[in-house]
Amino acid sequence: MSATLTDTSRTAVREPGRRLLGGLNWLVVRQHRAALLSVAAAAVLGSAWIVYQRARLAETLEAAGWPDRHPSLPVPGSGSIDLTLTALGALPMVLAVFLGAPLIAGDQERGTLRLVTTQSVSRRRWITAKLAWCYAAALLIGAVLSVSFTWLWKPYRSVFQSPWYEGEIFDHTGPMLPALCLFLTATGITIGMLARRIIPAMAVTFVFSMAVQIVWDGLRPHLASSHMFSYPMGSDLPARLNEAYELDRWIGSADGRLYGWGLCAKSTEAASDACVKEHGIVNDVIKYLDFDQMPTMQWTGAGILLAATVVLTAFTVWRVSRKPL
Repeated sequence: MSATLTDTSRTAVREPGRRLLGGLNWLVVRQHRAALLSVAAAAVLGSAWIVYQRARLAETLEAAGWPDRHPSLPVPGSGSIDLTLTALGALPMVLAVFLGAPLIAGDQERGTLRLVTTQSVSRRRWITAKLAWCYAAALLIGAVLSVSFTWLWKPYRSVFQSPWYEGEIFDHTGPMLPALCLFLTATGITIGMLARRIIPAMAVTFVFSMAVQIVWDGLRPHLASSHMFSYPMGSDLPARLNEAYELDRWIGSADGRLYGWGLCAKSTEAASDACVKEHGIVNDVIKYLDFDQMPTMQWTGAGILLAATVVLTAFTVWRVSRKPL
């Protein structure tokens, strides 16, 4: 009887651990525990730092009389927020280079892959477990820091020097940061699988991440349909368009015909006035994106990045499952 009770108690002690983490998941977590713990620590410490920065910013603005009085820019103490923006901008690339690129390339280079796949574990199960944990880590830190920074930025956006449509804000708020983290991490994994060596994979991933940023900067203004607005020539834009992102500008006649804004930019005021009168110019016309379109643009951009992540993931799983590595 005592032997039976002892065996039962041992089983009871072991079972919770097995339910929580066991088998292949245990192997993947143990193999990448340093990277996973680093990501978790960065998420906790980064969000705590942003919370602290929000408290400092609120205190500074309150002392300056905000919102009744708008403080002069840059706001004192905003340098630390600039550093935070720089760190958030580098985060997707860091995950791609140091988490994604070595994920499969490391096992290929060290021969771990051959050892694992000669056991009872199939390649598909192995790659699925590794991808799941890697993506979970990228999603965790991206989502936590995005929520934290959005909470910091949104109520005080008018005191930030960077407008909403620039990458420093647009790519670090809402769904964009986690989507970028997932996409570039998936890119690093795919490059690492094809390169088969850690250092070349990390180098190529770094260059590719820089190229993605350049392409994304050009794509961002096309994530939503633009608007046109005409107003009397020489007058100020309405206050509701203070946060609008101006894409292009023209001058227009009363019958709706548009001309390039430099048409009547003559060397003398008299020549400019004559040009305006000759063409019947009465309006300034702008093509713009409104601040209210920001959530739609972000979700559209995140959808594109997530679709690309799915394609890269499917290719990686297929390549690992079917082709010699």
